[in-house]
Amino acid sequence: MKIFLDTADLNEIRKGAALGSVDGITTNPSLIAKQGRDFKEMIMEITTIIDGPISAEVTTLTKEEMLRDGREYAKWQKNIVVKLPTTREGVEACKILSDEGIRINMTLCFSPMQALLVAKAGAWCVSPFVGRLDDISSDGVELVSQIVHIYQNYDYKTQVLAASMRTPLHVLQCALAGAHIATMPFKVFDALYDHPLTDKGLKNFLADWEKAKKDMAKSKGK
Repeated sequence: MKIFLDTADLNEIRKGAALGSVDGITTNPSLIAKQGRDFKEMIMEITTIIDGPISAEVTTLTKEEMLRDGREYAKWQKNIVVKLPTTREGVEACKILSDEGIRINMTLCFSPMQALLVAKAGAWCVSPFVGRLDDISSDGVELVSQIVHIYQNYDYKTQVLAASMRTPLHVLQCALAGAHIATMPFKVFDALYDHPLTDKGLKNFLADWEKAKKDMAKSKGK
């Protein structure tokens, strides 16, 4: 499973890139707005840090506006993926842009039927929102599992990008469900490295090594 960071914070992106485990970036208007910088400028700077797919989301609602913005974004850099909402207008725009060879990430997907429609429209990936479904007492991981199953049944090439990861457990569950990609905030990504037994084991190893060095020093001094 590929790991994407869901952020527009350049410091977080640089940290993730340095760790060598980040395959791409997803952004949205809310994340970009938090940085207080020009949209294109932000996206272009991200592409200089991460070589993989960078999702840039449109902020328009009509098909014609999405087509205009999507074509423009795709010109900026070869690894930019245009992010469209899973609406009627968005799916229609997805079909047209996909036919033009532009990779599309269909976002805000909350049902397996929506995922089926975007796959038929040629989307490069679909983004089911796991955490937001959990927030309303629905099962976000089950949605990911259902989409993976449907795509496998009919050999759709659209990738499942599990979004709205709130915890490392979400990441684990989506990996077991067969998601091709999981995108997450930096704090969730960073937590994937942690385990108390790793910390405890390292502490014990180092303590044993220090004790052994002292014992060897004493032996040499006799």
